[in-house]
Amino acid sequence: MEPDLPTRPIGFLVGDIARLFRRRFEKALNIADTGLTAGEARTLAFVEHYPDQRQSALAERFGVEPMTMCGFLDRLETAGLVARRPDPSDRRAKLVALTPEAEPVLDRIHAEAISIRRSALAGMSRQEVDTVYALLERMHANLQAQHDPPAGTPPGTAAEPALLDTSDTL
Repeated sequence: MEPDLPTRPIGFLVGDIARLFRRRFEKALNIADTGLTAGEARTLAFVEHYPDQRQSALAERFGVEPMTMCGFLDRLETAGLVARRPDPSDRRAKLVALTPEAEPVLDRIHAEAISIRRSALAGMSRQEVDTVYALLERMHANLQAQHDPPAGTPPGTAAEPALLDTSDTL
């Protein structure tokens, strides 16, 4: 049996939380004096999280146009924080990697991000924090599976995950 969905759309809540995180992150970066814009700092973090990816894949994950990503990467490369090299499977494409010079900058970015995360999770028990992460990771996996169906799945047949009866687990 499918549970009734809350009337408040979750996409709005998640989107607003992301907006608030970005706003706090931008303010924190100004104080941390990394020398990077928020977009450049987020790009650097994406390169750390998704190493040796093509520029186009980073742009898609980041949710920006490839030319916007290219601009961020140009500035990060000029600053010596990333390097681009040809993709061995397609010499026209570039793979992006961090340089050793990125480490101290990322340390400052991480410190600010951790502070923001602690603030967002204030007043929650460890169990509640673990539950929040587990549920968000499950939502992410569900949506990702719909976006990237397994190889060999005929078009239009990717099954949506069933709504679980969570009355006994909430």
